[in-house]
Amino acid sequence: MALTDSQHSRIKDYLVEKVRQKLDAYNPETRSMPFHFRLLGMDRMALFSFIQSINTTLGTSIFEQIAKMIAEPRAKYAIAQYRDFEGYISSEAVLTIDNIIRNLRSVSRSPNKKRETKEILDVVRKGDLGNKLRKRVDLFVKMKDGTEYYFEVKTAKPNISEFTGIKKQMLYWIAMRGSTSEAPVNVEAVKTIVAIPYNPYEPKPYDRWTLQGLFD
Repeated sequence: MALTDSQHSRIKDYLVEKVRQKLDAYNPETRSMPFHFRLLGMDRMALFSFIQSINTTLGTSIFEQIAKMIAEPRAKYAIAQYRDFEGYISSEAVLTIDNIIRNLRSVSRSPNKKRETKEILDVVRKGDLGNKLRKRVDLFVKMKDGTEYYFEVKTAKPNISEFTGIKKQMLYWIAMRGSTSEAPVNVEAVKTIVAIPYNPYEPKPYDRWTLQGLFD
């Protein structure tokens, strides 16, 4: 769905404001880089340092806010940096999640998000619940039909170990969401997604096995 003129304007103004703030407040981490200065030049290193700083800012806050602006017109509400996500991860849910991760890593099972979600929701109240946990979600979106989306935003393609951690975290989110609901949660009502602002496989689409199948 194309962005509206209003969304275009909001996103443009937001980005201009953030870049200006970064220019006003920017202070290099260090100015003592004699080897780099002699090899590459002080002006190039200054530009590189500033661009790296912008990239860090994009990843730590800006992408979530832009995603929120994109989601809002079609959502009931959207929250960037959602810090009030609470729930339990039962002992049975931990065992189920560990089993899913282990079998995916050993390729003894194929990714199937719907099946994985159902397996976890079936055990969210079984075993020891332990203490209530609070997690931060980069972007939480609740649609008008009640569907909930939990987004983990990454600014660079994670390696296999990082992807494993992200996968486990999103399965934990499903367990937490199911544990706090009095009625059984519909498998289709909770979506956990990892979002990367660019396609690291361009010009090819994302490989369904390694990315889309695991996290869509």
